Amino acid sequence: MLSKEEIQEIRNQFPILKEKIYTNPLVYIDNAATTQKPKRVIKASQYFYSRINSNIHRGTHFLSRKSTFYVENVREKIQKFIKAKYSSEILFTKGTTESINLVASSISHFIKKNDEIIISHMEHHSNIVPWQNICKIKKSVLKIIPINKKSGYLDLQKFESILSKKTKIVSISHISNVLGIINPIKYIINKSHEFGALVLIDGAQAISNVCLNMQDLDVDFYVFSAHKMYGPTGIGILYGKKKILKNLYPYQFGGEMIKNVKLYKTIYSDLPFKFEAGTPNIEGIFVWGEAIDFIKEIGMISMQSYKKELIKYALQMLNSVDGIYVYGENNNLSKKSSIISFNIKNLHCFDVGSILDRLGIAVRTGYLCAQPLVDFFQVPGMIRISFSIYNTFEEIDYLFKSILKVKKLLIQ
Repeated sequence: MLSKEEIQEIRNQFPILKEKIYTNPLVYIDNAATTQKPKRVIKASQYFYSRINSNIHRGTHFLSRKSTFYVENVREKIQKFIKAKYSSEILFTKGTTESINLVASSISHFIKKNDEIIISHMEHHSNIVPWQNICKIKKSVLKIIPINKKSGYLDLQKFESILSKKTKIVSISHISNVLGIINPIKYIINKSHEFGALVLIDGAQAISNVCLNMQDLDVDFYVFSAHKMYGPTGIGILYGKKKILKNLYPYQFGGEMIKNVKLYKTIYSDLPFKFEAGTPNIEGIFVWGEAIDFIKEIGMISMQSYKKELIKYALQMLNSVDGIYVYGENNNLSKKSSIISFNIKNLHCFDVGSILDRLGIAVRTGYLCAQPLVDFFQVPGMIRISFSIYNTFEEIDYLFKSILKVKKLLIQ
């Protein structure tokens, strides 16, 4: 495991961690919402606009060629990072949400009345609403994989029972953004393929927590965002199998995604440009390359190991406090990522979150963009803590003391 000194060196790379919140040191444990950015990522943004800024793929001048080179270099970095077969399978989008919408829109041309789409009860809103919309338009059927109320695990027997030849796509989160549960996606992918269904995996929470191999997973689509892995907001990825992407319709139309345009007919570009209409977030792509290098230098396995210890320690702390209820299975850490959601008996999550904020602790409260799941547990909201590589055991100790203080203030 990474030493205390190594973690401090990592923390020194994140300027925001030196901020004071209402005179208290910042304890940032809302990493499932977005991660903070190291100095190298922040400096890369300035460097791009100072030395490189130019549009890509469209100019023959030096800066345009330079900018294009860096963008395509990052595409290849991402290909290698997730072990995709071809760089042309890596499509740049605005983020996870747009990636899911792109797939939903593009495959909707092949969805017919009474066809079926499967999602789970634990999905983020961005992996629910697009499929609801497709079902409404196409008069197809949305089916839901239930979860076990005690463990939070997907009911795989029910999943198998609702799979059929009518199933056109199964869209599931790799890791729940509420429960932190790592879903058995390899099993889900294999079972779905037996029925000829496509599979989309929402990897927003997995991209900085799990080592990925697209070829081993044999997944059809995998989506994630840069800002969940120390990179910028407004940029993300849709990975798709080349043979499938070739047969899909574009999501948006305009410049860059065309090969030849006449007034009454257009021939689209080859992959990946067919799905990348307009000027992309060039600076975001360039900066993302630095974030990937940051992760690779520390090592994903080292990050995983350290965060597992943080989670283990935090769970021990929470379970030692009377009146705290932690949601989902938390004993099997092999199926658990760096996310914990909980509530304190007789206290509203917003009240707890507000006082923690005054003490300098940044947590997430409310529906967590997963209202059907929170409703399932029959609570008005939850408190979520989520760890990253720069968090410490001392911060967990401070959280523990702060929770005790909150209880004392709010429970008379």
